[in-house]
Amino acid sequence: MLVNFADKMVVGLAAKPIMEDLKLTPEQFGLIGSAFFFLFPFSAVLVGFIANRLQARHALLAMAIFWSLLQFPMLGLVSFEVLIACRILLGAAEGPANPVATHALYKWFPDSLRAVPTAVVAQGSAIGVVVAVPALNWIIVHHSWHWAFGAIGIAGLLWSVLWFFFGREGTLVDPPMAEHVDVETRVPYRDLLTCPTILAACCTGFASYWGLALGLTWFTPYLVDGLGFSQTLGGNLSVLPWIAGLVVVLAGGWLSQRLKGSGVSSRVSRGALASVAVMAGGCILPFIGLTPVADLKLAILVAGTAIGSTIFVVVPLVVSELTPQSQRAAMLAIVNSVMTLGGVVAPFAMGVVVQDASTRLTGYDNGFTLLGGLLLASGLVGLLFIRPEADRKRLAARTALRERSRHSLT
Repeated sequence: MLVNFADKMVVGLAAKPIMEDLKLTPEQFGLIGSAFFFLFPFSAVLVGFIANRLQARHALLAMAIFWSLLQFPMLGLVSFEVLIACRILLGAAEGPANPVATHALYKWFPDSLRAVPTAVVAQGSAIGVVVAVPALNWIIVHHSWHWAFGAIGIAGLLWSVLWFFFGREGTLVDPPMAEHVDVETRVPYRDLLTCPTILAACCTGFASYWGLALGLTWFTPYLVDGLGFSQTLGGNLSVLPWIAGLVVVLAGGWLSQRLKGSGVSSRVSRGALASVAVMAGGCILPFIGLTPVADLKLAILVAGTAIGSTIFVVVPLVVSELTPQSQRAAMLAIVNSVMTLGGVVAPFAMGVVVQDASTRLTGYDNGFTLLGGLLLASGLVGLLFIRPEADRKRLAARTALRERSRHSLT
């Protein structure tokens, strides 16, 4: 996940030189940011179903090699069309990474001990940005944005070699959903996909991923183009939301696991904990347009986008809580794909808002205010409808009834 998110971050980090070299408008650059997510959800679902049957370590190795190789075309002559094509293919390669990695992780830890490991793996994204940004920004400033892509490709190939020799598959098997049943039965996907908890998790995750996509694509341009920071300073400051998110996610994962271990319900220890944090971010962000002070704008943006990051730990936890292990990889991929649809829309939408605004700064502020409204509404949905225990019982009862009816007919 560290290398995976460094891949995602490099376009936003190099936004200004890319736009200058390729003569791109904000709308065109927003399209590049969105292009990454065009095939992202579809490949995630496809590989998720495959990972139900095959070892996850093989899928992770194949994806890492593919996405690493896709960085090297950026070392040559690059046009707008080539950049778009490479980002689309990169999204297809990286789309399944998070759900497949999470599925692989859950083969090592039982449900009650998954929050902290999930947070650690999820924070590969933040660590990737924190570690990569200073190095990539130095390469961009002192060499070129082309070599920033090349460095990421080399890092990905090195990881692939290590994973080939040291990657292992876990052996832990989850207990059946229904009590007093020795063999797990499959739950129809239509029941899982219409489950209120999963629908609410998708909704809250969608808005949160909208914010994540804006951070990947537009955070550095906001600092450089909107607030007037230099490329060096703006690029280095781009690590701030990720550092804050790292702290929030690790602390939130620890707190969620501690509450769960103390007997607190999943609705509170997972659903309410994360949803309230998302709503808090939604309340903070609209203040960004009410102050002219650049440092205060930066603080509001960092706090508003980072405070709800625990949702990225909670969503896979509640999905795995409701899904039989034999279907888990596919359901994690489907839910992750719905969430990442926010990434398809958000960068392009921000580009349109910025281009149509009276000033660049006003456009950025309006775009982040819109994000605040989405976070507030989606957090409320999560607070009301993420109820894992109740929905697990309902799914188990419905599945048991279906099995009894099938046996009576035979």
